[in-house]
Amino acid sequence: MKKFAGLFAAGVASLALTACNEEKAKTTEAAAPADAGTVHLYTWTEYVPEGLLDQFQKETGIKVEVSSLESNETMYAKLKLQGKDGGYDVIAPSNYFVSKMAKEGMLAELDHSKLPVIAELNPDWLDKPYDKGNKYSLPQLLGAPGIAFNTSNYKGDQFTSWGDLWKPEFANKIQLLDDAREVFNIALLKLGKNPNTTDPEEIKAAYEELKKLRPNVLSFSSDNPANSFISGEVSVGQLWNGSVRIAKKEQAPIDMVFPKEGPVLWVDTLAIPANSKNKENAHKLINYLLSAKVSEQLTLAIGYPTSNMKALEVLPKEITQDPAIYPTQKVLQESQWQDDVGDAIELYEKYYQELKASK
Repeated sequence: MKKFAGLFAAGVASLALTACNEEKAKTTEAAAPADAGTVHLYTWTEYVPEGLLDQFQKETGIKVEVSSLESNETMYAKLKLQGKDGGYDVIAPSNYFVSKMAKEGMLAELDHSKLPVIAELNPDWLDKPYDKGNKYSLPQLLGAPGIAFNTSNYKGDQFTSWGDLWKPEFANKIQLLDDAREVFNIALLKLGKNPNTTDPEEIKAAYEELKKLRPNVLSFSSDNPANSFISGEVSVGQLWNGSVRIAKKEQAPIDMVFPKEGPVLWVDTLAIPANSKNKENAHKLINYLLSAKVSEQLTLAIGYPTSNMKALEVLPKEITQDPAIYPTQKVLQESQWQDDVGDAIELYEKYYQELKASK
């Protein structure tokens, strides 16, 4: 679940202090044998709906402590602060943070022999540039941003390109995701540039293009962005596929299309920190969380497509055959994947804050 905590350049130290104050852990209630141990899971709040871990504790006797992950940046800061002492056993970084953390030696190599669930995962989600060979992570849920619209006012064929959002008819009507990379992605794609560029001139050109879009922007939202579509406050905007599912469950008149330039995809993954003190149980938990039954339960709860192909077979067609929620094979194969941009994130964030402050 992509949520930026703010200007990453503000520094790991300040984030780490905030992270320590904000962490709230909840422990599953079933009692575990004294020798079964505990595994510490650090994941997005929405990814552990009530009852999801009950069967794992029942089958293994392993107690699971869950901490709520609010942003990739805060997660990164917490792990840096912990150093070799450890604290978490399984974490859920988005793909572009997998590459960053792997480069910095923050992730343990996975033992694939202890993860038979890999055989059930969609091969189109595996072996991507952010983690070749899935050495450090396995994909769990897929995020794909598109152009969402109120079906009472618009039709899908009105939105074929990200550039359509720049049309003057949408003045003060558009909602954008409150995420620097997501917003810059659409401008870079419109300009025919790599959305993972680190070139300062290309990033600046995207900023200048976004300044032209700014009069059309009514709001920025990444915290339950479907709500504004459900309430009717917004009728056009950038939205994630899981959010579309949430809005449709509320009977909102909404649909979404992926422009011809494609979405820039992201995946929330499961990985093991290098400083984990319980890697054996961590592998067991990852295998459980990615299993067909658990994956089905999670997608039903929050809407995001699962990587487990067996779960796909039993999920309702209203989810799996809705191209706004489950991107087609063609969209997946033609899309780009978001990746780490290193220190260039500081420039993205600087321009993004300036963009939001302007009108």
